[in-house]
Amino acid sequence: MISLFKTKPKLLELTQNGYTDIHNHLLPGIDDGAKSIKDTQTILESMKSFGFTSVIATPHTMNSIWSNTPESITNSLAYTKTELTEISNSLQLRAASEYFLDENFVNLVSNKNLLTLKDNYLLVEMSYLNAPIQLFDYLFELQVQGYIPVLAHPERYTFYHQDKKMYDKLKKAGCYFQLNLLATTGYYGKHVADVANYLLENNYYDFSGSDIHHGNHLNSFKNKIVIKSSKKLEALLPENDFFK
Repeated sequence: MISLFKTKPKLLELTQNGYTDIHNHLLPGIDDGAKSIKDTQTILESMKSFGFTSVIATPHTMNSIWSNTPESITNSLAYTKTELTEISNSLQLRAASEYFLDENFVNLVSNKNLLTLKDNYLLVEMSYLNAPIQLFDYLFELQVQGYIPVLAHPERYTFYHQDKKMYDKLKKAGCYFQLNLLATTGYYGKHVADVANYLLENNYYDFSGSDIHHGNHLNSFKNKIVIKSSKKLEALLPENDFFK
């Protein structure tokens, strides 16, 4: 994609030509995202105004906190499509999940009771406080079972900011990287934006996602990006077309 912007664009300007979102929390009442069907409607209408054309909802699956199952997620998706038929159909709304890497997750993997983004591509996350001790064992087991891990928002794991060699180790372990678009506007602070820029510059990212939960996230799409690598960001966004 050839950049048409002489100054830093607003984030929503980069998605206006069509965007497939693979990470958000718009399904109502099943995690820390949309609380009601009205919230879901607001998010979907905003996504459409931003130029999104395809959306995969990814509620958290986190043991004892958001103990979602494929059934609870698909039921919420069906309810959303029934209540908001026109907008959900126009955005080709589907659902997967964002899985928290822990021992419970390994059990889910063994039972193959998972909702993937597409085929065997699975969205995963870890704690923002520290990586699990058995992280690379979890990633290995995931791949033994035939799945490909897509690591959500690696730029937000601040424990890696001073040890960037860990990003190489994660890539070598088979992880695909998904950029959180809000990071490029400085929403999570300068340090996270700087690391997002570093990962873009060094071609670590494979995909991107909005990670929209609520109105503050929607409003941030109206902000200009703060990172230097705007051309790399523009080039990254169409990679999500793989998930259409």
